[in-house]
Amino acid sequence: MIPAPLAASRPASSQRSERGAREYRAGLAAEACIAQDYERRGLTVARRRWRGKAGEIDLIARDGDGLVFIEVKKSRSFARAAERLGPRQMARLCGAAEEFMAGEPMGLLTEMRFDVALVDGQGQFRIIENAFGQF
Repeated sequence: MIPAPLAASRPASSQRSERGAREYRAGLAAEACIAQDYERRGLTVARRRWRGKAGEIDLIARDGDGLVFIEVKKSRSFARAAERLGPRQMARLCGAAEEFMAGEPMGLLTEMRFDVALVDGQGQFRIIENAFGQF
């Protein structure tokens, strides 16, 4: 932790950069925790941070012949994490998932679902399976 007088003397852009780096690392840790939970439950994590033209998908897991597209949201509370997923982001996730499924043997006929993993400030998590039907 940086003492307050030193933090105040640094440019705001430097402080934002450090905060952004910290949040990035926290996001990676949250994704790793969620991936481990899916693997513990018998799914195979096929991709992490897969990027297509439509956007990025945090985790893609295989459940038998089906796919699970997982969006991980981290914030101080579960409610704040859930608020960070809006309709535009859901549309981008759907577009990216469609791109990914184009490379699957059954293409768009592949069974799939979207899960949302909410991670709070203490590292506890809740997974909402088939979440897009619940938002």
